[in-house]
Amino acid sequence: MAVFEKIQEIIVEELGKDASEVTLESTFDDLDADSLDLFQVISEIEDAFDIQIEAEEDLNTVGDLVAYVEQRA
Repeated sequence: MAVFEKIQEIIVEELGKDASEVTLESTFDDLDADSLDLFQVISEIEDAFDIQIEAEEDLNTVGDLVAYVEQRA
């Protein structure tokens, strides 16, 4: 499974969004994700890809997150 599809699946599951709402350009504000939601999403992604995502990384969109994971997975 491609990185985007897996991350999209996690976001859909954690935030209760429709997959069509989760695009590479989507910001977490667009998805109405608060800090707890974002923590859950990051935690699930870390588990799924066996990586550590640093809190200080500037990850504003789903695309930023996909690029970050692709560089480290």
